[in-house]
Amino acid sequence: MAQHVKGEFDLSRANWQQAVGEKGSRGSVEVAFVDDLIGVRNSAEPDGPVLVFTQSEWVAFVEGAKDDEFDLD
Repeated sequence: MAQHVKGEFDLSRANWQQAVGEKGSRGSVEVAFVDDLIGVRNSAEPDGPVLVFTQSEWVAFVEGAKDDEFDLD
């Protein structure tokens, strides 16, 4: 288990799903929902670090992405 200040993210129970990008292309980001936490990792490094989000943080991130708040251009 990965201990996190937000709680324990149980990696053994994570069902990783690879993100699908524009036009159906596979991304290099995987997401897993375990209890009330969301884990995000790089699919190229499955044993690497996992970012852990609470439900409210995840919703804020997704809404920001939909509103192009993260456009780097």
